[in-house]
Amino acid sequence: MPDTALGTAALPTQATPVDPLPPQRPSPARPYRLLLIAAEAAVALGVGIGFMLWARNIHVNPMIRIGQVSGLGRLQFRAALVALPVLGVLLYAAHRWDSDRFRLLLRFGCAALAGLGTGIVAGGIAVALRGTPWGLGGQDGDPGTLQGYAMSLLRGEGLPDLYPPGFIMLLAGWTKFLRHDHVGFALKDLQLLFGAVFGPFCYLAWRSLLRPAWALAVALPAAILFLDPIRPYSHLVMVMLLPLVGRLLTELTRAAGRPVRALLLRGAGLGALFGTLYLLYSGWFVWSTPGVLVAVLALTPWRRGRAALGRAAVLLGATALATVAVAWPSLYRMATNGTATVDRYAYFDVYVDPAYVVGWRSDRPGLADWASWPPPGDLAGQSGFTLVLLAGVALALALGLRRPAVVAALACLVSAWVLRFWFAGHMQRDQAVMLYPRTTWLILYTLFTLLVLSVLLSAEGVGSLWRRLTADRPVRLPRYLGRRLTAGSLCGLALFAAMAGSWAANRYLPTDPERHSMGTDAWRAHTLQRADGSCPLYAPMGNCGAPHGYWRPKDSLDVTIWCGNVAWTNWTAYCGGRPPAG
Repeated sequence: MPDTALGTAALPTQATPVDPLPPQRPSPARPYRLLLIAAEAAVALGVGIGFMLWARNIHVNPMIRIGQVSGLGRLQFRAALVALPVLGVLLYAAHRWDSDRFRLLLRFGCAALAGLGTGIVAGGIAVALRGTPWGLGGQDGDPGTLQGYAMSLLRGEGLPDLYPPGFIMLLAGWTKFLRHDHVGFALKDLQLLFGAVFGPFCYLAWRSLLRPAWALAVALPAAILFLDPIRPYSHLVMVMLLPLVGRLLTELTRAAGRPVRALLLRGAGLGALFGTLYLLYSGWFVWSTPGVLVAVLALTPWRRGRAALGRAAVLLGATALATVAVAWPSLYRMATNGTATVDRYAYFDVYVDPAYVVGWRSDRPGLADWASWPPPGDLAGQSGFTLVLLAGVALALALGLRRPAVVAALACLVSAWVLRFWFAGHMQRDQAVMLYPRTTWLILYTLFTLLVLSVLLSAEGVGSLWRRLTADRPVRLPRYLGRRLTAGSLCGLALFAAMAGSWAANRYLPTDPERHSMGTDAWRAHTLQRADGSCPLYAPMGNCGAPHGYWRPKDSLDVTIWCGNVAWTNWTAYCGGRPPAG
């Protein structure tokens, strides 16, 4: 995670810039640099996990609204106790300390805020599940499927044919060694743990490309927005994949100047990360790979001679081999069984305008109806936020089309966009959904990333223009101005993290299933018996049911689309044909 300069070095470029740059400070010695990286990661992870554990002793009744509001209030109070000292020291350092000490403090402050952002969400989930050993969803839906696969693996029945095995293996191991065959209880542990580290891992991935404040500007909003605590591993793969693709493209543009040994090590490291992410969830690779391949071809140094091409081949070959070596179990199953597996499950987002990509309702839309969603916009149905995102895309492409980070975001955006409409356009003919609504998250993520990068590139462009205008008569801006702007911006980001984190946590607090909201999953966790047969502490009316056995999930035998969460009276209007009997 290089601590590079704010401008050109923060977003590496293939071509040498024409504008003169200020002299760069020498990089710290390698052992010291590695120590800083480890310390930064430890701070981010420590704050995220620590805040989640701290929230577990918030004593409220999560099944009543007064208790829920009290829990959210305590979360915000505790978050303020963590954030205010960090921000206070940063503001003091911005006004009183020199640049070197401020930069050192800044990286740890950004790491702490990255951990606190999703720590608030994970802490909210801990409040929502207080009094029950079960995780979100209980034994229903995707949580039940994961538990069934994990117990099947523990019984020696092997892994599923197509579903990525990484999380299932982790859940099985956690159950065996820490939860003693209570796989539903183990799932709760992992939901909380993955939720707590979601922001830190997203931030650390972006630190491989950007300086701390810019990395936080991308990672913090994205982590809170895309964190899905029911199955947090899937979206964790998405938020990490994009910056790692950007890192690969950056290394590709620099391959000609690196020794072969360094290229082998860097390629193997990136490949191991890609392979690990693929084992956790492969969908994002499917939607991103076509565009990434085009980006690799575009940034390959074709005109720099055989030596440069050979080094690029070494980097790409090492990356590919390491990816295959780590992800081989899942890649083999995908190659042998992928074409035989068809997704036919339709939920709320399948029924809405496929060109709407700045919001989603998943399969818990609450009281919303597809005819009233998406919400009305200001210009031809597009909201002001959408227009801001599109302006960011235009600016990023105008200023940074040769930058690897911009190219990576653009490649994933175009690839997911094209495949989204391919699957949507053939849905009726093929009677297959193929998970295409999930590209909404990837598309919105790339749009937001390009927006932040456009601000970075604009700041870089303003600095370059200032140097040109003052070339004959140098006029230096106050050196403290950048520090104070950065510290003030972090205060704004911290306030956003508190508000957005509370919004995200509030969505998953228990609500009656009749409301059909995201809080249904926490409600279900409170309606299952504990290991001793007693009901959870806050079971509704003191009633709960016995958990069922764990069986290996079977592939659906449906040959037509299954309309999830659709009443029989609306079945024909939504999916055609007759509603199912029973």
